[in-house]
Amino acid sequence: MFQARQFTTAILGLVFMLAVPFVMAQTVESEEAVKQREGGGDPLAGNEKSFLCQGCHGTDGISFEPEIPKLAGQYGKYIVKQVHDYQSGARSHPIMNAMAGTVSEPDLADIGAYFASQRKMKGNGSAGSPIGEDIFLHGDASKNRLACMGCHGINGKGAGPKSSMYPVLGGQQRGYIRGQLINFREGIRTNSPTGIMNTMAKLLTDAEIDALADYISAQ
Repeated sequence: MFQARQFTTAILGLVFMLAVPFVMAQTVESEEAVKQREGGGDPLAGNEKSFLCQGCHGTDGISFEPEIPKLAGQYGKYIVKQVHDYQSGARSHPIMNAMAGTVSEPDLADIGAYFASQRKMKGNGSAGSPIGEDIFLHGDASKNRLACMGCHGINGKGAGPKSSMYPVLGGQQRGYIRGQLINFREGIRTNSPTGIMNTMAKLLTDAEIDALADYISAQ
């Protein structure tokens, strides 16, 4: 009996040792992948320059307020574009419009790179909403509704640096996702490429928006 237990323990230990590198390979990004996501700025300089940003968005880009977006692992160029839109008035928020006006162009690139260099945001790992999952993965051809995955990538983790105009969404704050979908639907926000988000959001009911927010935030 004792030998059998030893054998079982040894087998379980071997399985664990083999599994750990596999899991790490699935979750740890290469330095090159992170570098591409940074978008050309200096993340080390951006750490210091983003001090005020970190007050709301978190030191590592993980915010704690449901209405404040996480920035961890977001594309640097996407962050830069959004700040530009706040500066020009193409996007409106009482705090962000004021904050954006204080950021210079070189500093902005570094700030974007800093948050992009962080490990990608992630949710709690729950299954989320089956309805939201279906909308995200498959869309609805009968309503001319495109699958969200086509622009935002598998699990909402982004379609790659060449598609940085479409943000990383998987693991984003639920309240923020829900609020932005409503803003797009109501025309309060209009700064997505070719207005695609306004078109898609108008095809969503309140219940579908809630379902999407549940699914995306869990990833």
